[in-house]
Amino acid sequence: MPTDKQILMKGLKYLSGALPLFFLGPVVIHSSFKNQSNPFFIPVLAIGVIFCFAGIFLMFFGLKTIMKSMVD
Repeated sequence: MPTDKQILMKGLKYLSGALPLFFLGPVVIHSSFKNQSNPFFIPVLAIGVIFCFAGIFLMFFGLKTIMKSMVD
């Protein structure tokens, strides 16, 4: 059963998009908690949480796509 290379590369692109979000999300959240007196505390915190959830989503979707390329 051969691996579909195009679908595999698509999954790797999703994983490569998730990697920076895994580092960027916690950094943004940490910087928002360091500046709690700033009026932009809540929007920056929300952006950090969105980055984290987007990283998790891209990781899940990328692994799902890679598994589909190998098994399907």
